[in-house]
Amino acid sequence: MTSTVHPVDEVLPTARLAALGLQHVLVMYAGAIAVPLIVGRALKLSPQEVAYLISADLFCCGLVTLIQSFGATRWFGIRLPVMMGVTFASVPPMVAIAQGNPGDVGAQLIFGATIGAGLLSMLIAPVFSRLLRFFPPLVTGSIILVIGISLMRIGIHWIFGNPSGPNGALIVNPEHAQWLAEISRATAAAGATLPAVPPGLTLAPSLPNPQYASPAGIAISALVLVSILLLARYGRSFVANISVLLGLVIGGIVATLLGWMNFSKVSQAPWFELVLPFHFGLPQFDPVLIATMTLVMVVVMIESTGMFLALGEMTDRAVDQVALARGLRTDGLGTLLGGLLNTFPHTSFSQNVGLVAVTGVKSRFVCVAGGLLLMLMGLMPKMAALVESLPTVVLGGAGLVMFGMVAATGIRILAGVDFKTNRFNAMIVAISLGLGMVPLIAPNFKQWLPHSVHPLIDSGILLASLSAITLNLFFNGAPGQSSTARNTGVR
Repeated sequence: MTSTVHPVDEVLPTARLAALGLQHVLVMYAGAIAVPLIVGRALKLSPQEVAYLISADLFCCGLVTLIQSFGATRWFGIRLPVMMGVTFASVPPMVAIAQGNPGDVGAQLIFGATIGAGLLSMLIAPVFSRLLRFFPPLVTGSIILVIGISLMRIGIHWIFGNPSGPNGALIVNPEHAQWLAEISRATAAAGATLPAVPPGLTLAPSLPNPQYASPAGIAISALVLVSILLLARYGRSFVANISVLLGLVIGGIVATLLGWMNFSKVSQAPWFELVLPFHFGLPQFDPVLIATMTLVMVVVMIESTGMFLALGEMTDRAVDQVALARGLRTDGLGTLLGGLLNTFPHTSFSQNVGLVAVTGVKSRFVCVAGGLLLMLMGLMPKMAALVESLPTVVLGGAGLVMFGMVAATGIRILAGVDFKTNRFNAMIVAISLGLGMVPLIAPNFKQWLPHSVHPLIDSGILLASLSAITLNLFFNGAPGQSSTARNTGVR
C-alpha cells in the first residue's frame, strides 16, 4: 500500500532527524551568532553579557523555528523545512542605537523597537500575502537567483576571509603604526613644536595579510567540498542525505589535527544558563525607532516571500496566500518574541534553503529537530561553544555547494519562462540581476544618500525583488489569479 504522506510531512526515524537537524544547525550557526556579537560589542557590554545575548539568540531561534516548521494554531507556521535566525538587515539601525545609547539603556531601546516592529509585522502580514499574484515564475526565479548569488559571497568569505579588517587581504604595516603612535605621543607632549596629528588620521592597509586566503585554509575547504561531492555521489541514501554534515565533520577533524580548532571557550562556558525575559530591564518604546525597525521588517517580509516560494518549488508544495500569511505572521511573532527574550528581529535563513536542495530531504520535521537543538544550545552554553569552535574555512567548502544550489533553483524556475516569444522577460531578468548585484559589487554606493533609506537599499535581494515586480507589471501586467504564483508566466 503506497503512502499518501507528502514528503514535507514525513516523520523520519529519530536518529536521522537528529543528524539532519544538526546538519541544519551547523550551516546556520555562524550567521546566528554574528548579530548578537556585533550588537553586543556596539552596546559595549561585558563579555559575559555578550555571551548571554548569544544564548538568548540561539534559544529564540530554536523556538521560532519550531513555530515556523511545525506550526502553531491556524495562524502561525508555514509548515515547510525552515530554519529561523536573526536578520542582518536589522544590524545598521541597531548599531546606530547602540552607539548613541551604550549599555542597558541602548539594549532597552533596541528591544522596545523590536517588540513594536514585531506587533506591527503581525498585523500587516495578511496584506503582504495578498501580493502573491505579483510573484510569477519570472519574478520568483529572478529573486531566488539573486538570493543564491548573494549567499555565495558568504561562502567565499568563509573560505578566504573578509575583504577588510583583521582578516582582510591587507593589513596595516606594524612599523608604520608604531611610527604614527610615536608621533602622536610627541605632538601631544607639553611644549611640543610639531604640528598636531589631524583627528581621525588612520593608516591604510598595505601589507599582505598572512591569515587571508592561507593555502592550508583553502585546502581544508577543498577537502570538505570534495568529501561532500564523493558522499553525495557514492553514499547510500542516508549517507548522501547527511553528506554536508559528514563533510563538516571531516573538515573539523583535520582542522583539529592542524591545531586550528580552539576548545578554550568550551571549558570556560557553563553547563546550563536559563534564558529569562527582560534580562536588561524593561524595554523602552520609541515611536521613531519602532517605525525604523518596522521598515526593516518590510524588507524582511519581501525577502521571506522569495524564500518561501523557493522552498515551495524545492519541496513540491504550493505556497498559497493562506500559507504565505502564516509564514510572514510568524516572522512578526519571532521578532516579538525576540524583543521579549533579549534578542532581535527574526527571518527565515536562506543558507538552509540551499541545504534542502543539496540533500533532497523535504521533511519539515528535520527543521523541528534543528529547532530543538538550537533551544538546547541556548540553555547549554558549553554545547554552543563547541559548535562555535568550528573554523569558518570548514563551512566554506559546504557553502559553495549549498548557496550555489539556491542559485541553480532560480535558474531552473527561469527555464520554464517564455523568453522566445516575450522579448521583455529577458530584459526584466537582466535588469533585476544587475540591481541585485549593486550592494555586492559597490557596497558604498549609498554613502551620499540619507541614512534613513540605507536599510531599504542595502539589500540586493530587496532591490532585485522591487525591480522584478515593477518591471513585470510594466511589461506584462498583473496576473488575475492570486491563489498561487507558480502557474503564471510559464510557457
